[in-house]
Amino acid sequence: MTHIDYKRRQFLQYAALGTITATLPGFALAESRKINVTPDTAFKADVEIALTAQTADVPILPGAYTHVFKYYGKLLKGPQTALRELPGYLGPILNFEQGQKVRIYFYNQLPEPCVTHWHGMHVPQKMDGHPMYAVYRGEQYVYEFEVKNPAGTNWYHAHTHELTATQVYQGLAGLITITDAAEKKLDLPSGEYDIPLVIQDRSFTNGNQLRYMLNRHQRIRGFLGDTMLVNGQENSTIPVKTRAYRLRVLNGSNSRIYKLGWEDGTPMTAIGTDGGLLGKPETLPYIMLAPAERVELWVDFSGRKVGSDLTLQSLTYQGSSSPMGGGGMRHGMGGMGMMGGELAQDKAISIARFYITGQISDSPKLPVELIPMRRLTGQDISNPGKTVPIAIGMRHMTWQLNGRAFEMQDYTELEKIPVNTVQRIRIFHDDRAMGGRMRGGRGGGMGMMMSLPHPIHLHGQQFQILSRTQNNPGGGYDTVKDGFIHSGWKDTVLVMPGEEIEIIKPFKDYTGLFLYHCHNLEHEDMGMMRNFYVN
Repeated sequence: MTHIDYKRRQFLQYAALGTITATLPGFALAESRKINVTPDTAFKADVEIALTAQTADVPILPGAYTHVFKYYGKLLKGPQTALRELPGYLGPILNFEQGQKVRIYFYNQLPEPCVTHWHGMHVPQKMDGHPMYAVYRGEQYVYEFEVKNPAGTNWYHAHTHELTATQVYQGLAGLITITDAAEKKLDLPSGEYDIPLVIQDRSFTNGNQLRYMLNRHQRIRGFLGDTMLVNGQENSTIPVKTRAYRLRVLNGSNSRIYKLGWEDGTPMTAIGTDGGLLGKPETLPYIMLAPAERVELWVDFSGRKVGSDLTLQSLTYQGSSSPMGGGGMRHGMGGMGMMGGELAQDKAISIARFYITGQISDSPKLPVELIPMRRLTGQDISNPGKTVPIAIGMRHMTWQLNGRAFEMQDYTELEKIPVNTVQRIRIFHDDRAMGGRMRGGRGGGMGMMMSLPHPIHLHGQQFQILSRTQNNPGGGYDTVKDGFIHSGWKDTVLVMPGEEIEIIKPFKDYTGLFLYHCHNLEHEDMGMMRNFYVN
């Protein structure tokens, strides 16, 4: 791991924050460092959890234990089902119900600053895990929020300024599941038939220690590992019976994009995405899953023979240029193909094997309808004449959004959003910011050569996809285009090279600074992150 002088960084951060807060109304340095160190006595929590980030040595591969960063959880108050430990290095699964009030005492015992983001959760600014609220070694931060999300699958992870990629890579991540009254009315698989799948790629030394080394080209592309882990374990084999299962799949990788599919070509049935359950099930030949995206799958093993198996794979696909334009390297999705032993994205990869161990006849049926869902339209937009841009670009070999890199509390006029409004947002590749020649305002020249897929994540409330337009068809786009789910609510959307995506997003309830950024974590740490100021 790269050595970082954290004391010097802390001094520089404080100095920068002092400069910024002197010029921005509504924010104060003292507030950003002192807020929520003690619980709010007026907040009557239904669930209380102590969550500690610390170093640990855990078994991942055969042989020597691996040194990791790990979240340890302890249930202080609430139902026993609220916290479920997983083997390995991942944090515990947090199981909440809509309407619950949750208090989490976060303790940092790491040798570096850390802050935790509740990814996908609709929470106030001060509870969202903005990096300005960094928690230093020995410090405590109290997160308090009401669970407003509907039933679905979310997650939590480190979100520390310039350290997100390394801290998540070392283990600081865990799942969040939410249930609500509408979900309980559905006969969905539960208990042992509701299986989490956190998919991550990692690399290890000969001594089983995590290896994370990036040169300039790898930073531009993003980290790709050579070992697939599911729920923190290698060579995942999951015993199942001849009945229906619910698989909650999270792409917890730093940058790898998966094209999920079954090895025998069985179609995939999705019942949920980032923002929760869909209005009705959707069947696709495969599903594209970018970093931070979730998908809930309905998988029915009925009719399969005991002793047989079925493997979940990342299938082959293309559609992206190499960051440096090639040079004889493979051109898989995600850039420069295989380098240094890593698994290339243009090759099929086995993720998990499901082994049929027993026969059972009691199985629920796939519902025709799941939950009522209203699609937002242009008529819901608060200001139809305004479209908020998110322009993906690069200057001086650094990824940027809207022509700017991240500054802790900085925002522009374009990034000011009135509270309790619904906004149209256009996400696109700005080739002018990549030194490229424009073609009708899109694509072309060096810009397309430098273009990569980017999973864009917006904090706060979820959004819906209005349109997805490919302005430069070809280049392998046909190998991925049938794997996108456009219905339902999302918090992360994969923007392919040459694509322009319009989304519609509510900004309700909470004011303050809410991040939007690329969830390729190497890109995020390079500065590909900005603030919306909701006021």
